[in-house]
Amino acid sequence: MAPGFNPVDFAVPGFVLLVLLEMVWAWRKSPNSYEPRDTLTSLAMGLGSTVAGLLTAGLVGGAFLAVYEHRLFEIGWVWWAWIACFVLDDLAYYWFHRTAHRVRWFWASHVNHHSSQHYNLSTALRQTWTGTIAFGFIFRLPLLLVGFPPAMILFCAGLNLIYQFWFHTEAIDKCPRWFEVVFNTPSHHRVHHATNPLYLDRNYAGVFIVWDRMFGTFQPELAEQRPHYGIVKQLGSFNLLWVAFHEWIGIARDVWNAPWGSKLGYLWRPPGWSHDASRDTSDAIRERWLARSGELPAE
Repeated sequence: MAPGFNPVDFAVPGFVLLVLLEMVWAWRKSPNSYEPRDTLTSLAMGLGSTVAGLLTAGLVGGAFLAVYEHRLFEIGWVWWAWIACFVLDDLAYYWFHRTAHRVRWFWASHVNHHSSQHYNLSTALRQTWTGTIAFGFIFRLPLLLVGFPPAMILFCAGLNLIYQFWFHTEAIDKCPRWFEVVFNTPSHHRVHHATNPLYLDRNYAGVFIVWDRMFGTFQPELAEQRPHYGIVKQLGSFNLLWVAFHEWIGIARDVWNAPWGSKLGYLWRPPGWSHDASRDTSDAIRERWLARSGELPAE
């Protein structure tokens, strides 16, 4: 298999077709699901992410090869390695995704994906331009140390990304119960994209929702809690550069203005953290809502 082979390249026509089909569904069933400027912003972010990925592929590839030189085992291309690599890569994605919501440095790159107030298949294409700059790829480096070949990891990561496309939709309500227990679904991921206090920072899974169930971050979608999408402080803009870089600009401003002893906190603490407690993290928002409502999150 060629090291440069990326299954996502072959999935793009399918992505476009499914977006068009969902647009037809939305026109008939849910006219508010799509907003032209929002959709164009998502598509432009996706295109920019592809260009950024091409420009930084050498850096990521070089890092992968350098780490692979120090592998502990020689796994090779045996059949079972593909299954193990796919599952472990998804576990690595879970921890990357969780960290991307809990550490502001990584959130600055990931927030782009959450910035739309609409939830449709075009939202899946709203991807970051700064993932490599944020060093998000480091979460897959342990797989290289174990001995999985770089091309195998990249291929499995591509399959993971393809799987994540289909569940960015409101056209599908619930999947069969057995499927909802094991896999990530539209219902689970709507929770993840929601700004409702109960739903904040839940359901980080890529493919297997079992990771959220195992690590205590699972929250089912409730009929009485219809998701509201976007980010806690909505952008209020379709300016492409602002969408791509607003959180990096916010970090720079906060670090510049913060007391010396608090500057690093604006990089490594959760989004919403402030040295003077003038802002709220997602934990604070969630806990305050639970205390006020007298409810506990459903399991």
